[in-house]
Amino acid sequence: ARVDVVQPTLFSVMVSTAALWRSWGVEPAAVVGHSQGEIAAAYVCGALSLRDAAKVVALRSKALVGLIGHGAMASVTESAGLVEARLAPWKDRVGVAVVNGPHSVVVSGEPAALDEFVEKMKAEGVQAKRISVDYASHSHQVARVRDQVTQSLADVSARTSTVPFYSTLHGRTIDTAQLNGGYWYDNLRGRVLFEPAVRRMVDDGFRVFVEMGPHPVLTSPVEEMVEDVADTVVTASSRRDRGEVEAVVGSLAHLYARGGAVNWSALYGERQRVDLPTYAFQRQRYWLASTHTAVAVDLPATEDPAHDDHLVSLADRLVDLPEADAEALVLEHVLEKAAVVLGHSSGESLDPDQEFKDIGFDSLLSVELSKRLAATTGLKLRANLVLRYPSPRLVARHVRASMATCDAT
Repeated sequence: ARVDVVQPTLFSVMVSTAALWRSWGVEPAAVVGHSQGEIAAAYVCGALSLRDAAKVVALRSKALVGLIGHGAMASVTESAGLVEARLAPWKDRVGVAVVNGPHSVVVSGEPAALDEFVEKMKAEGVQAKRISVDYASHSHQVARVRDQVTQSLADVSARTSTVPFYSTLHGRTIDTAQLNGGYWYDNLRGRVLFEPAVRRMVDDGFRVFVEMGPHPVLTSPVEEMVEDVADTVVTASSRRDRGEVEAVVGSLAHLYARGGAVNWSALYGERQRVDLPTYAFQRQRYWLASTHTAVAVDLPATEDPAHDDHLVSLADRLVDLPEADAEALVLEHVLEKAAVVLGHSSGESLDPDQEFKDIGFDSLLSVELSKRLAATTGLKLRANLVLRYPSPRLVARHVRASMATCDAT
């Protein structure tokens, strides 16, 4: 895909999605942008006019065309510190480009060196894969287009915004009057400090995070960062596998259910409310009372409900099972929960060794599976469970080992 087409298109989606949320009464208390997402964030917070923001994304993405074919990028499911250390043999050719979360990093640089690094990570059991781009944003290669970017954006005029702007170039809030042409070159060349910026937002008291874009990309890393923080809400605006209306209205409902303020009249207009039907247990009986006398009789004892697998916890079902049977039961449980998340009738159709990403999981579904397994096992499972254990069998082994450790203590 052409970067000079894709990036302006994504910008359009982001700013229009933000406008849609605003039309429903959901106003940003602060903004944070990821790489080119900072351009949209700058417009949404009022730092840039729409004309200047569109100019930045159009001319900057045009400059990136000159880098096509010379670079590559890859995602790595590990901490930035470990990745930085492992990159030592290739430090002049590949570097850390993006820090998305505690275990989510992107590296960028020369294709051959990057491929060697990815293979090394895989050999060490770390999940790593190439991203489908052939240029190296946030790397030393960007220096080739410095003059083109800064000169073409020299007349961009930024102003101080009243809405806080958390810069992922600096990892903190900055005065948006600094968002001139030089800043937008640095944003393209420098490391994306998304995790430090979000953690600063959490420290500053922000608890609700809504991702603007066509599909959740950052929701999972943010979920992982805030999973130990009370009263947090993390949601996306849209998903590629759902209708636009279903997805965004579902996210709006999620926000409202967690205490967010929504202007429902803006969404529903002049539509009228109607009362829901009463519950079955609220009905009143009008039949005449029977005159027959009830006679007590002895009936065979019914089977103890504890024998119903659906009424017994997974931990209790594992008691006294041989290890092989216990592993099989946990795997069956993981497949059942994965099927529920995907909307399937059972887990029998799922291949336990197929990676989650290949059976339809995205970041939001991965977080949902982690939550369901945590609820049914009593374990404290991290939001990035599926990233670290990318197939149902690997998740089941981790769950079984964790439950065994808990039993031992």
